[in-house]
Amino acid sequence: MVVQPPPRWWCLWNALRGTNNTTITTAQVPVPELTGKWIIITGSNNGIGFEAAKTFATAGANLILACRDPPARERHPNAAVAECKELANSAGHEPTIEWWEIDMADLSTVEAFAARWLATKRPLDILCNNAGISPPATDVRTKDGFALVHQVNFLSHVLLTLRLVESLAMSTEPRVVCTTSCFHFLGRFDMEHFNAGEGMLGDPYGNNKLFFQMWLVELQHRFLRSASYRHITVNGIHPGYVYSGIWDNPRPDAGWTLRFPLLKYLASWLAITPEQGSRAIVYAATSAEFAPNPDVQGVGVIGGKGGGHYINRIWEAEAMPYCYDEEARLEVWGRVAEELNLAERGVEGIP
Repeated sequence: MVVQPPPRWWCLWNALRGTNNTTITTAQVPVPELTGKWIIITGSNNGIGFEAAKTFATAGANLILACRDPPARERHPNAAVAECKELANSAGHEPTIEWWEIDMADLSTVEAFAARWLATKRPLDILCNNAGISPPATDVRTKDGFALVHQVNFLSHVLLTLRLVESLAMSTEPRVVCTTSCFHFLGRFDMEHFNAGEGMLGDPYGNNKLFFQMWLVELQHRFLRSASYRHITVNGIHPGYVYSGIWDNPRPDAGWTLRFPLLKYLASWLAITPEQGSRAIVYAATSAEFAPNPDVQGVGVIGGKGGGHYINRIWEAEAMPYCYDEEARLEVWGRVAEELNLAERGVEGIP
């Protein structure tokens, strides 16, 4: 039996804990030398992804900025590449830093991106599944037939991760960092509306962040059962309540028309900067605390070193109870496999 939903007050309390705007210093997030490492970051031309890319570049990492060709209001990936290269060069490094186009709303581009990377035959040291959007006002569907948020924030990252597993396995200490959210506490385990739609319980954003956190915990369990993959660590991070470009793209519905200006004003005072938010990505990707440790179990359990954690900024935290429930996780795992037609795609399963 799938675990019963926790009390709403408990969910709200844990979601509110994600608004902690404590300043995280560089001393708290020391970045090791990354020369020779290869890192892929989705959604890295703006916001926390771009700030994390800058930090990785300064440390000498080779970077692939995995981004769509954006609208004019956003920084173009070519500009992001140029800035990252300048920072790397100023720090005495000459890494490879490139923009490879990918559109998370189009699974064919995810496949093409993964094929391009695998053709290099390079080990992938760090994969940052960071790209995401806020929910549109209407039920927008992608060309693949999925709700926009469901695909961009969740399904496409699942497909990308599974396609790149063999490359991750080639690295000595590979890590996968997934940007989930404290909003996963507000998500509903509504399997009847897994792909959103009329009658869905909860909000598509919170629901998909919940599904993503559950999926990555199951993925970590499977990694640890595999001799080939048990050295791969995957964790979910909440970057914080960040004042980023999302506030320049309001949802055009009546409710937000009235509330958005006030929320944007409050965010400008209360929320953290994208640079502060990026430290969550950097910490999960490089810290000794969350380094791969396949010989110590405890997946998702606070204090355990088996990966599968929910990290509130840089602090390990308890996740939704569904994440610790095997039956619930298997429902999500199976549904994702069905929606993405993984068997037909020839994506190797992880038993």
